[in-house]
Amino acid sequence: MSANEKNTTNTHQANAQWGGRFAGGPAAIMQDINASISFDKALWRQDIAGSLAHAAMLAKTGIITPTDETRIREGLKDIAAEIEAGTFDFSTALEDIHMNIEARLSERIGEAGKRLHTARSRNDQVATDFRLWVRDAIDGLDAQVTALIETLCARAMEHAATPMPGFTHLQTAQPVTFGHHLMAYVEMLGRDRGRLSDARRRLNESPLGSAALAGTSFPIDREMTARALGFDRPTANSLDSVSDRDFALEYLSALSIMAMHLSRLAEEIVIWCSAPFSFIRLSDAFTTGSSIMPQKRNPDAAELIRAKGGRITGALVGLLTVMKGLPLAYAKDMQEDKEPVFAATDAAALSLAAMDGMVRDLSVNAQQMRACAGSGFSTATDLADWLVQVLKLPFRTAHHVTGRLVGKAEARGVDLSQLTLQEMQAEEPGITADIFDVLTVEASLASRTSLGGTAPDNVRAQAGRWQKALAAEKEGKKA
Repeated sequence: MSANEKNTTNTHQANAQWGGRFAGGPAAIMQDINASISFDKALWRQDIAGSLAHAAMLAKTGIITPTDETRIREGLKDIAAEIEAGTFDFSTALEDIHMNIEARLSERIGEAGKRLHTARSRNDQVATDFRLWVRDAIDGLDAQVTALIETLCARAMEHAATPMPGFTHLQTAQPVTFGHHLMAYVEMLGRDRGRLSDARRRLNESPLGSAALAGTSFPIDREMTARALGFDRPTANSLDSVSDRDFALEYLSALSIMAMHLSRLAEEIVIWCSAPFSFIRLSDAFTTGSSIMPQKRNPDAAELIRAKGGRITGALVGLLTVMKGLPLAYAKDMQEDKEPVFAATDAAALSLAAMDGMVRDLSVNAQQMRACAGSGFSTATDLADWLVQVLKLPFRTAHHVTGRLVGKAEARGVDLSQLTLQEMQAEEPGITADIFDVLTVEASLASRTSLGGTAPDNVRAQAGRWQKALAAEKEGKKA
């Protein structure tokens, strides 16, 4: 077939879908800007599922015959098999996945295929498909987030008593444990799961049957299609149903916050891997070399997770910008909703997989961590707390005494524990030799027993609670 013949065929094909309103074919540029099949073909499973539910409802309500419904169902299953096998011919001239599948259905089964679109519009069709896709994506990402939490808990249990410096302003503050540090990210990811779950709950309403914007005069059963597709209920307002993309925005918002959390951990991994810190080491599986410096081991996986956070946040800002000025109901601007969501989902899934791999892979330089945990007068707060608890000094007074002792130690180039008792008593006569028992890193860690504190037993208990809760959740899903 010549190029002209093919273009003529494509134009005729597109016009056949549109009907008699348009006599001429679309300009090439219009066809290119209007078509979305290059990316929305990702919705084919959801589109076929929605069409199967719609056809079953049309037959049950008497809008189409049972025979037509049977032919539609069999035809859609055959089309699904074609797409799975890679033999389906996606046509740009047919614009999108919805019209591609409908046209192919009519080719396969004739008049019955043309009845499928009764009592629906592409507007409610795409809104339904997209909600189904986002719902599936949330379920997939939730499984990945859960797996990362489990990995972090396992490593936290392993390093519940491994000292490391805790930082504020990236300056040594107080000793913590590496397990406690990892469990902070478990809490963050737990909130991320909650946000994804909330987004899923809110999106789980079916727009199908809202038609173009005003509903339909056909006696449809929207409750039936909602149940068939696993939705909790139909949407309540037809205008909102076809124009709403809050579910995509909320999903991207949840992904953006999660990506920020992953980026923070990625940044810490980059810092910990650097030679001045040398807290951890990543194997060859998650590092790369340099084209000129043979000694380099670059934490590229962590760096790319940082960067992908920017892409995910950009997707949210982009879709917010698309939606902010649109009057009700549907506008073609909303065709731009899918690419950023698809891309952000891919980036989030890859980031979670890479982070899970790195956390499993990293080896800890416990000796270096321990040395740094005791540096920078990190037990100064323990000294101040002792003055309050034992000598009953007001905390602000104890703070000043400790500050003077830190200044004295700094001037001598020694740690607090290396000051003599006489030097300490020169600042506060009530200090006894017992003070030296609280100035070690291990004593500091053991004392932090308050709820949420870094004491090793706390860390073990916290990690254990998470592990038990996740195990119970999995058992509940099996039941």
